[in-house]
Amino acid sequence: MRELATPTEWTAERRRPLSRERVLRAAFERTDKDGIESLSMRKLAQELGVEAMSLYRHVRNKGEIVDGMIDLVFGEIGLPPRGADWKSAMRQRAISAREVLARHRWAIGLMESRSTPGPATLQHHDAVIGCLREAGFSIAMAAHAYSVLDSYIYGFALQQASLPFNTSDEAVEVADGILRQFPVHAYPHLTEMAVQHVLQPGYDYGDEFEFGLDLIFDSLERVRDTV
Repeated sequence: MRELATPTEWTAERRRPLSRERVLRAAFERTDKDGIESLSMRKLAQELGVEAMSLYRHVRNKGEIVDGMIDLVFGEIGLPPRGADWKSAMRQRAISAREVLARHRWAIGLMESRSTPGPATLQHHDAVIGCLREAGFSIAMAAHAYSVLDSYIYGFALQQASLPFNTSDEAVEVADGILRQFPVHAYPHLTEMAVQHVLQPGYDYGDEFEFGLDLIFDSLERVRDTV
């Protein structure tokens, strides 16, 4: 966790010359803390200790700030390592992407929405396509694989972010609270799932992620040479 700045450090930070990188970093930290809805040119300028018009010397508008922040997110995702088995490489990339999106939940619905992507974004996409192509995927199959994997990664990240619990203890509390509202035999299959799976010691919804990855990888392996 980042330590709080001292008054002296805070003053020094506010006196640093404004730059595009400083604007983006400030916006990035604010959005991580308070969500994308909290981001505005006026609030960002206040945080940086400048007038709002000063920001426009470094970024054209809020849209360009969001473009830059998404590029920072992509920059945190590990690229598939060169020379590794494609499944292993894509697994590492997928796990890294989910971990990064867990830190920056505001970005989940924005990752593929930008019409002016930055260099880290383009490098990431190029590396993933390159990994698939080097593994023998045709252009069409690489496109299919990329679409399936990203739909799964982003969808899982979104679902995990929306769960009403974060830890196994919280999962037990939520599940127990739901089950107590209804007669014991009202929903037998849901009860069975909760008791025999969710309420077991050490349950972590995130563990489901790699199970799904294995299903996708095995399926892609079977159809890789068909198109």
